[in-house]
Amino acid sequence: MIAALDHVQLAAPEGAEDLLRAYYVGTLGMTELPKPGALAARGGCWFQAGPVQLHLGVEKDFRPARKAHPGLRVTDIEAYASRLEAHGAEVRWDTGLPGHRRFFSHDPVGNRLEFLEPTG
Repeated sequence: MIAALDHVQLAAPEGAEDLLRAYYVGTLGMTELPKPGALAARGGCWFQAGPVQLHLGVEKDFRPARKAHPGLRVTDIEAYASRLEAHGAEVRWDTGLPGHRRFFSHDPVGNRLEFLEPTG
């Protein structure tokens, strides 16, 4: 039986680890997790904030996820959007989900990310 979501995997191009670290740690405020030795040789990075883990793995013929995306629940969404904008990330607000405030942004390799906060 499924008990919880362990992590979400996104793809990245080879050699993008420094860009990913700057964004996921510096901009989003996540912590980098050490990858196990056997997996570290493959490249990529793992990040965590609270119980949320995002793994970015190197993909040879990388294409960013433009529609598929993780939905990341945040607190104080206005302040979080301002944080992203202050780091140069584009924030696109969307009103299409009842009961939530949300916006979309992209990581430095083009993967789509959704940030949302319930309004109720």
